[in-house]
Amino acid sequence: EVQLVESGGGLVQPGGSLRLSCAASGFTFSNYDMRWVRQAPGKGLDCVSAIKTDGGNTYYADSMKGQSTISRDNAKNTMFLQMNDLTPNDTAEYSCNASTGPFNYWGQGTQVTVCS
Repeated sequence: EVQLVESGGGLVQPGGSLRLSCAASGFTFSNYDMRWVRQAPGKGLDCVSAIKTDGGNTYYADSMKGQSTISRDNAKNTMFLQMNDLTPNDTAEYSCNASTGPFNYWGQGTQVTVCS
């Protein structure tokens, strides 16, 4: 069974940090490009960061540049997103996505709330 399980979300004050994790199982993780996608209340999906199979190429949305770092550990089938200097605008549900060719998998998401 294919599973993507996110963890690490929570309530944090502005300026704080969180490290999100996405644990994968049921497929060959190292063959899949990975993404973090977020959805704020009342808004559409927003791709915030992505990483290629070998971790050599990464992408960050403008809103995440300089404050976030995406990484992956193919030996542990896990992807991470380190987020620093969080603001209320970062409040959203964060989900991980895995894709290769016609295959596309999603996790259930983890909630990040930034509030004083």
